[in-house]
Amino acid sequence: MHQLYKKSLLLNNALRASILFTFGFASLSANPSDSIFFSNIEFRVVENAVSSHNYIWIHGDEKTAEMALKYHLQHYPGKGFFIQSEHREVSVAGTIVDPNRLFSRKGAAKALRHFKTDWQEGDLKYVLDLLDTARIPFLDAVFPGKGGLLIAVHNNSQGYNVKKEIPNSRMRSIKPEQNPRDFILCTDEADFHQLSNGPFTVILQDEMPAEDNGSLSWAAIRKGIRYVNIETRLGWLSQQKKMLKFVEDTLK
Repeated sequence: MHQLYKKSLLLNNALRASILFTFGFASLSANPSDSIFFSNIEFRVVENAVSSHNYIWIHGDEKTAEMALKYHLQHYPGKGFFIQSEHREVSVAGTIVDPNRLFSRKGAAKALRHFKTDWQEGDLKYVLDLLDTARIPFLDAVFPGKGGLLIAVHNNSQGYNVKKEIPNSRMRSIKPEQNPRDFILCTDEADFHQLSNGPFTVILQDEMPAEDNGSLSWAAIRKGIRYVNIETRLGWLSQQKKMLKFVEDTLK
């Protein structure tokens, strides 16, 4: 029994060492100055002058959002964080996860179990503890200073539109002439009132839901950060550029 326990312990330690290596903590000091990491997930940092506006592109398959944000940062000041991935899911601790589900412990636990269902409880706790540690400095870097604004850019395909978000929204300004797949989500009521005077559909989510899914927007609410998500159909580059410009000009 003692030998079996010792063998199991060695295997467990080897697995945890592998997870730690995969997370990239061992090489953290070697990271280039124009990148930041959340565990082993790399985000390229692009800055155009000093601004209270930060931006993030978090899903590697949403290429329209990436192009729109790159264009926007060529014409407006701000700091952008671009995930270095070609796919929606990224590799973390021997599985793949949606990176926009890792911003709470509960959300991360669900995301880690989505494609890997055979976690040992101790190993899952170990990974979640590492994510808890990595999350703090990452959010400190991405979230703007007091009074600043974080703007996320996303694209969607068939099946997702503003109606999916209405149950978690406290206020909404629906523009019937706009495609329901193109909308703005914000977490600050003052921002909502300013944006709702424009031509685009806007919803306000400023209260935590019963089930935190680990998305960045809910993390922003917990931290009291002004957050705006600009959501458009994949491929509609001109629309996303217009919406970015509108948010920028409206919330100077």
